[in-house]
Amino acid sequence: MELFFKHRLGLAIKRNTRHFYRWEYFWLALVVIAALAVHLAMVVVPRDIILDEVHYINDARFITEHHYSDRPEHPPLAKLLIVAGIKMFGDNPWGWRILPIVFSTVTLILFYILCRRLNMSRTAASIAVFLLAFENLNFLMSSLAMLDVYFVTLMMAAFLLYAYQRYIWTGVAIGLSGLAKLFGALSGPAIFFHWVFSKKGRSRWFMLTVIFAIVIFFGLMPLLDYTIHPVLSHNLNPISRVDNMLSLSGSLTYQNVDHPNKSHPWEWLYTYKPFPFYIMPHWTAAISFSIWALIIPIFIYMIIRAGKKDNAALFGVSWFAGTYLIWIPAALITQRVTYIYYFYPAVGALCLGLGIALAQLIDVFRSRPRGKLKWFSFSAVVIVLVAHTVSFLILSPLIPVDFAKLVGLSQ
Repeated sequence: MELFFKHRLGLAIKRNTRHFYRWEYFWLALVVIAALAVHLAMVVVPRDIILDEVHYINDARFITEHHYSDRPEHPPLAKLLIVAGIKMFGDNPWGWRILPIVFSTVTLILFYILCRRLNMSRTAASIAVFLLAFENLNFLMSSLAMLDVYFVTLMMAAFLLYAYQRYIWTGVAIGLSGLAKLFGALSGPAIFFHWVFSKKGRSRWFMLTVIFAIVIFFGLMPLLDYTIHPVLSHNLNPISRVDNMLSLSGSLTYQNVDHPNKSHPWEWLYTYKPFPFYIMPHWTAAISFSIWALIIPIFIYMIIRAGKKDNAALFGVSWFAGTYLIWIPAALITQRVTYIYYFYPAVGALCLGLGIALAQLIDVFRSRPRGKLKWFSFSAVVIVLVAHTVSFLILSPLIPVDFAKLVGLSQ
């Protein structure tokens, strides 16, 4: 009788395990849990403020104490979120970084749902979210008390809402992304490019996106600014605020900014120059080798797939064009200085494209009983995924190796 119950229990466990493995969000759950665990393990490493955190954490303190922002070149939403984190969890690494971690976790979930909505297979979407979660630049920027993670999460929300053709809410998300940081407005061109080149499902209701993005951005800015400094109500004109922000930002040109890590956007494609944020334990602003080496091949692959009516690939091309390629003419025209971490919003587009490519190789492996192509496909997938993991371990703070010094980029 005891053997009978053990047998039944074993069958039940096996059946439930198989059922859980087949659950749509099984791999997403594993990736999110793993990424969240690594993030939480690194919250207080280092305990010091890192690079541009000094601007935004000090500004949050300034807002709390004086009800005035010392960083007028940026819109108010992300600054208020940093203030909220400090108020909830204290003026310490947890208060600075816990909300960025929460937002980055939400980004991964939204990204997976977006991939599936774009008709990517479960395998392709799972690979894509793994690549994004453990891509070094994404991990770095989503771990720090800076403005970027907030606008990228809202940008991802805008992409997903657009994929569901919720045009009003897409506009709301774009507006909020721009209110977190002006770069968040780049979600607009990315979505617009897809809408223009997508022949299926294109609707004139899309104009609601444009209208609501403008209304939310200009309508909420005075309210959020008033939350920061209510005594300066005469200075809350959103038009003059945007003009002032663009003027302050535009003054940072290659000619008048003396920074060792400034670079032109086109250099990011062929020059690998990590930007050390903090050395020991190191935080290195660098695109993972596994993604950086494949930027051009992935982009070409997505263009080819887009030409074959692959909607996900077309969205990837549009996303990459709107968040990265647009920087090239912008830098040429305005001479506005740029840094490698400006590539952060475009990383997801490359992870999406590489996810599609690796899933296609897995399909080749599964469909062929034998032969060189079968094992070439398998080997290529393994090499890319292992290279991606190794890239993350080398570049991320998990292993405190001073990569920049190792390759001779710092003294």
